[in-house]
Amino acid sequence: MEFLSKILSEIIDFFRIGGLLSIIHSGHYEVLLTLEGFLSFLSPIAPLLIIFEIGWLLASHRFNKETYRVPFMIILINRVLTRLIGVSVILLCIKIFSKYAIFHVSLKWYWFIYGYLIYELNTFIRHYLSHKIRLLWCFHSVHHAPESLNASITLNTSYIENIYTEIFTATFCTLLGVNPIMLFTIMILDSIWGAFAHISENSLKNARLGFLEKFILTPSHHRVHHGRNYLYMDTNFCSIINIWDRLFHTYQEEDESVPVEYGITREVDSRKIVDVYFGEFSELWQDIKQASGLKNKLLYVFMPPGWSPDGEDLTAKTLRTNFIKTLKEEV
Repeated sequence: MEFLSKILSEIIDFFRIGGLLSIIHSGHYEVLLTLEGFLSFLSPIAPLLIIFEIGWLLASHRFNKETYRVPFMIILINRVLTRLIGVSVILLCIKIFSKYAIFHVSLKWYWFIYGYLIYELNTFIRHYLSHKIRLLWCFHSVHHAPESLNASITLNTSYIENIYTEIFTATFCTLLGVNPIMLFTIMILDSIWGAFAHISENSLKNARLGFLEKFILTPSHHRVHHGRNYLYMDTNFCSIINIWDRLFHTYQEEDESVPVEYGITREVDSRKIVDVYFGEFSELWQDIKQASGLKNKLLYVFMPPGWSPDGEDLTAKTLRTNFIKTLKEEV
């Protein structure tokens, strides 16, 4: 019975339905009209989108179990590690840094606009650095290794990356005055959109959303972000609102003449969890061992992927710039 109880607890936790079950158990459904109740209603949507997509693909006979095997193993590993460590770094960072905030905003609707812009800036900075610092890329590459997308890929992340992401997000947003309840609300909305943004081509072939393309990051944009094509590398870092990508010139639309090729540039067996989870660390270690001098060894750790001390520049920025230049010359 204890084992079944733990399984049930894990299911409730994964689907984020604890809040809804508490409301149902209490019978006080008027709580749903409060912000707390609204968040309890929103929380299960992201994991349910994953299950809905799997059900849809099964019903339409387009389900490929191989595309889900490693992502689900990684999700399971992360769940186990979360249970073992069991520390909420978000709450800890909010508690530590709230007294150092430059100011504190209220829960008025107009402050949510400010809060979301700050959250998106946090996402852009953290995400950008994860592509530009090789050590961080070793963690982040777990998310990019799959060679096809589906909603579960939103949870296909390194556990260590999850921790430092939460630390950076909570610290950055707290210092800039974002209310904790506001932050959790935005994070829930972001997780819902994240699951939708990773939806597979078998579920949604054309991932463009018409005029909304000009204002938000659609699944089409996020497919571009997961592309290893030179045109698409290191673009579209935001979550929903693409203001920071446009401002910092990292915005890229999907080009019909350049079909998206998912995955990362190194040869990787996306069906083997060890290669997906640790392959980039192995590559980095080999480069560090072969590098001459302490300076070059450290530069391999902190310079972008593709950098080398011999002057050969295979970074995403150079590859993309040269590709765009070649396209313009061909026109």
